[in-house]
Amino acid sequence: MNACRHDCRVSAGRSFILAVLVLSSCTNAVSSDEAAVRSFLESYFSTWSVKDMERYGACFDPQARITFVGKDGRAQSDGLTDFLHGQKLAHAQASTPMSEIPTEMKITFDRRVTLAAVRWKLTKGGEVVTGTDNFTLIKTEAGWKIISLVFFND
Repeated sequence: MNACRHDCRVSAGRSFILAVLVLSSCTNAVSSDEAAVRSFLESYFSTWSVKDMERYGACFDPQARITFVGKDGRAQSDGLTDFLHGQKLAHAQASTPMSEIPTEMKITFDRRVTLAAVRWKLTKGGEVVTGTDNFTLIKTEAGWKIISLVFFND
């Protein structure tokens, strides 16, 4: 009876250690992916702010859909080509340079996609606009890509 109790304790102890090691390696993978996603999103905002539309456009999957939700709750959706054209025009027609920075990021990982809700601040001269970008990201061989962006201004 004592030998069985000892074997059960040893087995339980080994199981606990194995569980801790497995969870630790999962946590390291998630934190590594989270750092990569944060870096990707920061690059997304910085390339837009410096008008590098080629690198900005490369953040998106070619099949991406972009949707703006107005204050009235109506959605306006564009494919990538139309959206990027609109972004280029916005920069070209701006009387003062525009800069957009992320102010808060919430990242959630799922089996196939990663979701990120990013609060941002857009500065155009003396005007400041805030809002939220909701990204659906996929991890590709080329790195993280946006497959969906739903955004709105406050």
